[in-house]
Amino acid sequence: MHTATRRWDVSESERHSIATPRGRTARAAGSATKVGSGYPLGMGDDHRTTGVVQRYLNELNGDSPSEPVVRALLSRSVGRLQMLCASMLFRDYQRLTRPPTNLQPEELLSALIERLIKAMREARPPTVRQFYGLANQHIRWELNSLARSLDERTRAVELCDERVPAPESSGSGLSPNTRRMLEAIDSLPVEEREVFELVRIQGMSYVEAADIVGTTDRTVHRRLSRSLVLLSGMLADLKPRPKEYDDRGDGPASPA
Repeated sequence: MHTATRRWDVSESERHSIATPRGRTARAAGSATKVGSGYPLGMGDDHRTTGVVQRYLNELNGDSPSEPVVRALLSRSVGRLQMLCASMLFRDYQRLTRPPTNLQPEELLSALIERLIKAMREARPPTVRQFYGLANQHIRWELNSLARSLDERTRAVELCDERVPAPESSGSGLSPNTRRMLEAIDSLPVEEREVFELVRIQGMSYVEAADIVGTTDRTVHRRLSRSLVLLSGMLADLKPRPKEYDDRGDGPASPA
């Protein structure tokens, strides 16, 4: 994959150690004794991932050294993070999975781990909900950066040789209508936007979204319904217009 030079000083081995199954196992096993004083968070722990992630977040807001906690947190949540990466990549940025970029979910996950290690040196999300919200934000930033880079390379090829056929659009979300839709989604109330992104963008079920948000699937359904009503009002002019039919109802009306 051809990508821009990485922006942070996290080593490739560090990202690989967290993002691969073997690295996750080793780190999680070590975290049982090295992270925190009151939480037995080893691989044998029978708590659900959401509860364990919350405990690590609590550690971050305590007196424990932040870096070991962040790495243990990412090791424990990496399965969910990989699902988020794959969902957004294949749902909204399929062009990036084809040549010349050939982006794979594992590569996107590695970039996300790098971003989160850097971001969480300062950021301290207090809840699981806010942690995954931070992850979603960085996934989209990474994908948008790669899509813009692909668009810039496409324009450079066109300028160098007009005989070269222009590659298909990267799907980077830069068209006017797509910009409007993204802005409309960003303008939704926090709870409605969060559920919309998890269910409609990430492709999660109501139960999965409820687990992350910390509520019931019925509440997720209500918030999603409200978000769709709000978006429908903001983007009403983008709806396809219904065809006009003549009085017989069996065909388009003839022009006057």
